[in-house]
Amino acid sequence: MRSSGDGTAVGGPYPFHGSAADHSPKRPMAVQGSGDATFENSEQIGYRGPTACAAAGITYRQLDYWARTGLVEPSVRAAGGSGTQRLYSFRDVVVLKIVKRFLDTGVSLQNIRTTVQHLRERGFRDLERMTLMSDGATVYECTSPSEVHDLLQGGQGVFGIAVGVVWRDVESALSQLHGERIDTGETLVGHNPADELARRRNRAV
Repeated sequence: MRSSGDGTAVGGPYPFHGSAADHSPKRPMAVQGSGDATFENSEQIGYRGPTACAAAGITYRQLDYWARTGLVEPSVRAAGGSGTQRLYSFRDVVVLKIVKRFLDTGVSLQNIRTTVQHLRERGFRDLERMTLMSDGATVYECTSPSEVHDLLQGGQGVFGIAVGVVWRDVESALSQLHGERIDTGETLVGHNPADELARRRNRAV
């Protein structure tokens, strides 16, 4: 990766320094294999805190702290007082899981904040093809295998997070948990294979 004199990136991979909006690549990308129906459906469903925690693999204390400090806030509904629960979107839960992985590998909170801001500014469909690489000091965005290779060859990338893999992990986890329709408040019961097996056994008795 090359850098210009003012510290901005020239070509990919793209490091996140300062304002994510200043250095994000301006190129259109479409997620292959994720139809509009999936996108639209995910935008109509919210997930309460305990569900978001289960899918992202974090504790409720972490979730609460990140929301109160503005690291990852629920985009569907914030806690508005007694009896009001936060409601997270599918995309929020993906970001929560990414934050957890970065924290586990020792990336600084400042870099994580910049990365979260960058992810929120990118289009929903852009995320699945993105790979986030880090050397512990800087987080880089890679959108092609060649960019990942270039980063590794330069000795800068120590570990990477394939956002598409995180996306599918969260999707699988949420499919077995309860969601809530944003427009009606209706509770959507997830499909748990163990529950289905129990129902079949009961019918057989």
